Amino acid sequence: MTFKEKVNTVLAEALLEKPSVFLVDLIITDAFKVIVTLDGDNGVVLQDCIDVSRAIDNNIDREEQDFSLEVASVGVGSALKFVRQYKKNIGRTLIVKTGSEIIEAELVEANDDFVILSWKAREPKKLGKGKETVQKELKLPYADIKEAIVTVTF
Repeated sequence: MTFKEKVNTVLAEALLEKPSVFLVDLIITDAFKVIVTLDGDNGVVLQDCIDVSRAIDNNIDREEQDFSLEVASVGVGSALKFVRQYKKNIGRTLIVKTGSEIIEAELVEANDDFVILSWKAREPKKLGKGKETVQKELKLPYADIKEAIVTVTF
């Protein structure tokens, strides 16, 4: 079993004990630096990172392969990668890049096939001069989303 396979196996076992926490990214560099990025349905607490770190550290022999280890939660401003991340962010504002436009909108719904975004826009009036504020809604399949980032408002 290669080093990468060992890390994957140990990580999968560690995450089985924490069903609300899931793997977003695993990077193992040529210099054997292991970088684990986690997210959770209810967020990730420090103890989750500690537990995963200990599971990897205690189950992989550093005598066989010396490595460095970094376990962290997804940062603010990281792009959403999985449907599970979209579902946990319903009600929040996203900046979504598609092939042709950038939309800042509230994530109203997320299912296994698409998201529904809602936002207000200023558009020319249908009659007369000037603009009016209209409520827009867009059903967007995941395949059309190039990048989606949760915005933080204070």
